[in-house]
Amino acid sequence: MTQAGSAIKKTLKEIAQLIDGEVVGDGNLIITGISGIREAQEGDLTFLANPRYAPLMDTTKAAAVITSRETITAPRPIIRTANPSMAFAKVISILMPAEQRYPVGIHPTAVIGKNAKIGKDVALQPYVVVDDDAIIGDRTIIYAGSYIGHHAKIGCDCLIYPNVAIREKVEMGDRVIVHSGTVIGSDGFGFATVDGEHHKIPQIGTVLIEDDVEIGANVTIDRARFGKTVIGKGTKIDNLVQIAHNVIVGENSLIIAQAGISGSTVIGRNVTIAGQAGLVGHITIGDNAVLAAQAGVTKPVPANTCVSGYPARPHDEAKRLNAFVSRLPHIVDELKKLEEKVNLLEKKISDGTTAYDKKRG
Repeated sequence: MTQAGSAIKKTLKEIAQLIDGEVVGDGNLIITGISGIREAQEGDLTFLANPRYAPLMDTTKAAAVITSRETITAPRPIIRTANPSMAFAKVISILMPAEQRYPVGIHPTAVIGKNAKIGKDVALQPYVVVDDDAIIGDRTIIYAGSYIGHHAKIGCDCLIYPNVAIREKVEMGDRVIVHSGTVIGSDGFGFATVDGEHHKIPQIGTVLIEDDVEIGANVTIDRARFGKTVIGKGTKIDNLVQIAHNVIVGENSLIIAQAGISGSTVIGRNVTIAGQAGLVGHITIGDNAVLAAQAGVTKPVPANTCVSGYPARPHDEAKRLNAFVSRLPHIVDELKKLEEKVNLLEKKISDGTTAYDKKRG
């Protein structure tokens, strides 16, 4: 992972001090690079956060490993920390900062509408369109081909990657990151069916994205029919997520790829919605709930609950049901054997009864 000319050359003890870690082994060991546990070479520092990868501790070529505090012994020097993943990320950010280049200034091809307000040190790349009466906060960067609708308001220090559409009247807080292909403020899916024809219901609300939200690529967040669709402060949304109109997502929630949330659903704080989970509309998900991958959520979920399966139910219950289902082929085989035995017994009884009747006759 370390590039030529950017060797670290720090002792394990020095690195441990940066991350409030405890060295077990040779603290004077020199670390010259950083890498994943599978890819690591001699001199590299790596990390182990998930216990399922513990066997890799025996095979990795890494010189040392950042581990959890629960790790007592290891076949090589370790740094014990409270959170190995975060500690490793901190080491990377301090010792190998990313050489990321951001655009500066406003490109001549950018189009800025009437009465639009552009803050200090804003960067607009080629072919960005900022429509009439929009507001762009200080130090916000908008990459090529993105569109900011009329009366939209973008906060300070935001980062909007290429080909993002932020529609009219959408409000966005500070330090929001939006990745390519995402559409915020598209019309909610609202139609009234009369005599077999679908008539569009106007969607006149908006979307509010609060501070420190990150939105992945190709996400769609629909505007409310009335009022606001809200994404709470600190929430992180993965790629390819659909959030329908009038949804409210609480602070610091995680929504993973290909999840779909139907209209007017209310999601609490610190909720985790795993990949491909689907939620019906007009339900409430309590704080700290976890919706497992591919969960089909058809009714409200209480706070501090983990659900899985379809229809979603408490995770332990879902696991028991899955275990029963996996045994169905065996149960069918056993039933066939029992059926054969019953048929044989019935035949013997029938033959015995016939012989007895003949004897009496």
